[in-house]
Amino acid sequence: MAGPITGDSSSKTVGEQPQQTQRFAFIAMTCLFFFWGFITVLNDHLVPKFKAAFDLTYFQAMLVQSAFFGAYLIISPFAGLIIEKIGYKNSIITGLLVAALGCFLFYPSAEINLYVLFLISLFVLASGITILQVAANPYVTALGPAKTAESRLNLAQAANSFGTFLGPKVTSGLIFGAAATATASAVKGPYLALGAMLVTFAFVFSFISLPKISRLESTVNEASDNIWGRRSLILGALAIFLYVGAEVAIGSILVDYFLENASANFSQEKAADLIAYYWGAAMIGRLIGFIAMRHVNPKYCLAINSMFAILMVLISISTTGFVAVWTILAVGLFNSIMFPTIFALAIRGLGASTGKASGLICQGIVGGALIPPLQGLMADNFGIELSFIVPMLCYIYIGWYALRGAE
Repeated sequence: MAGPITGDSSSKTVGEQPQQTQRFAFIAMTCLFFFWGFITVLNDHLVPKFKAAFDLTYFQAMLVQSAFFGAYLIISPFAGLIIEKIGYKNSIITGLLVAALGCFLFYPSAEINLYVLFLISLFVLASGITILQVAANPYVTALGPAKTAESRLNLAQAANSFGTFLGPKVTSGLIFGAAATATASAVKGPYLALGAMLVTFAFVFSFISLPKISRLESTVNEASDNIWGRRSLILGALAIFLYVGAEVAIGSILVDYFLENASANFSQEKAADLIAYYWGAAMIGRLIGFIAMRHVNPKYCLAINSMFAILMVLISISTTGFVAVWTILAVGLFNSIMFPTIFALAIRGLGASTGKASGLICQGIVGGALIPPLQGLMADNFGIELSFIVPMLCYIYIGWYALRGAE
């Protein structure tokens, strides 16, 4: 049986804390969601930037996402152990500092101007983000009634989407603007600034008092710690794998997809700026989901969104011009509720095994490392339009999970 998860500064558990304390803790956690969303979306700028700077194929450029999201597969099990040893709060501070280190490593990588060093820097950065993910997602689901866990996690993920919306807006000019050089050195400034922000946030977070999670309420037999026997969890981890892979793959290739759309006539900076609308749509969708899932079965919301995501992809690759552009951007709206809903459905009722289950699900985020290169390989061999068949197949499985896979 898994031991209690402790280590935060308060002596009271989440369930014993007054509502005001839980609300403050929720606000602090949503700030974390914002920061890692802001950082993660910048990979969508790095893919076309490195592709041009190092003369890469689509497949080689997509290794940016492999280096970043590959950390989830390797680091997630260790993140779960870290949480058990030092608690949620100290794990969050650790994650922030590791992520900051990855940001700072961009400077020597740019000075040496070697692609593989950037990939290593991204892996270190993502290792910190992984620790944050493993700690923050189950923590948010525990900050309130179990019946509204999906809704609450969608609200926190809306802050994440706000970060992904602002990221391209803030950095597209710095990386792709007239002042940006043709080399990879243009990324030094933005990532040094991000590293400083993360260190500052870690310092501030060290003074925040968070409710302690000593044990989550369980609806299953706590004598059994066999999470591998939970069908909904295992199928949910695969759904997370495919969802993250599809979302990241689409975001990574959007700049080149828009540039190849001759009738749209976009500059590279304008194409990069449009990525904000892809992620901004996800923010809007999560806010809608926060309200909708208090009244509608989350499974049905997930199934409907999957169907519309498939429809938007089909319309986009079958058309040209602004119809193709805005329908593929609209996929972000229907991506919105997928991660938090799948996550909450997969860990429901796991009680003391929630920490281990969260680590397993976060390993599924490695889909962001494997699906984008697969779409890149498709784009290299069959054209960029047909490459969108890859994420479309991912959405088909997610729709099936909503209706048949989740318990």
